[in-house]
Amino acid sequence: MINRWWAAPVAAAAVGLLAACGSTASPTSSSTGSGGSGGGATSGSTAGTTSSSASGIKTASTSKGTVLVNSQGRTLYWFAIDTPTMSKCNGGCATFWPPVIGKPTMAAGASLSGKFGTIKRANGQTQATYMGHPLYTFASDKAAGQVNGNDINTSGGLWWAMTPSGAKLSKSKGGSSGGGYGY
Repeated sequence: MINRWWAAPVAAAAVGLLAACGSTASPTSSSTGSGGSGGGATSGSTAGTTSSSASGIKTASTSKGTVLVNSQGRTLYWFAIDTPTMSKCNGGCATFWPPVIGKPTMAAGASLSGKFGTIKRANGQTQATYMGHPLYTFASDKAAGQVNGNDINTSGGLWWAMTPSGAKLSKSKGGSSGGGYGY
């Protein structure tokens, strides 16, 4: 008989291993993007992945604090091993962490002090950045306001929900723990 408490960690580990595929990258070109961020490309492809639009970015209050969200209210994330000119999340990684594609725009009435910019991905798509961090959504966030991807260590590094200041979002607020995926 299999104990049920094993099911979630085993499934999470399998997802983590799949997400790690295609996460290595090397620069192949550069150009100047909007908002002062340089552009760069990485090896790998995001073909077949679902991406998020860069329009209508604003802030929202979540169970863990204030974060940036897209026009659908989905939390935006940054990957600790990315650079201001290069995304290191390609291939299988971009399936779980869809890049925010397009030139970023702030939602009407929003106020953010950080700078937006863009980089070029390996497939030629323009990816939005905020404060020098390429932006992503997380496939396991199924509804607006969820921050399931905060403080997850997968695909070679840590993932953080993007805050207005660019600081790491706390691991927990009000006693709940974050990231319990065990990657």
